[in-house]
Amino acid sequence: MSVEARIWEALRHVEDPEIPVSVLGMGLIVSVAYDAAERRADLEITYTAMGCPAMDFIQDDIREALVADPDIDSVEIEVVWDPVWTKDRIRDEARATMRELGIAV
Repeated sequence: MSVEARIWEALRHVEDPEIPVSVLGMGLIVSVAYDAAERRADLEITYTAMGCPAMDFIQDDIREALVADPDIDSVEIEVVWDPVWTKDRIRDEARATMRELGIAV
């Protein structure tokens, strides 16, 4: 499995601290790249709102999950607002979980 594939897999296990749905399922991850020379994961992420109180928690959890990979020494996260997050970014499995929790999506 490539490092990028492992990054995507690791992100499947990083949950939003407010809702038990992964950051991947929530559609927060915009892009992933891996710089092999620097042993660095580069991510672009977005949030559901500019004032999201969980931003630091989410980024810390992402970094912790990714540096657990033996080929990653550091993680650069750029927060982007284009594309704008909308409910359309929520994956089907996350949408189903949210509905089970009584969250309208």
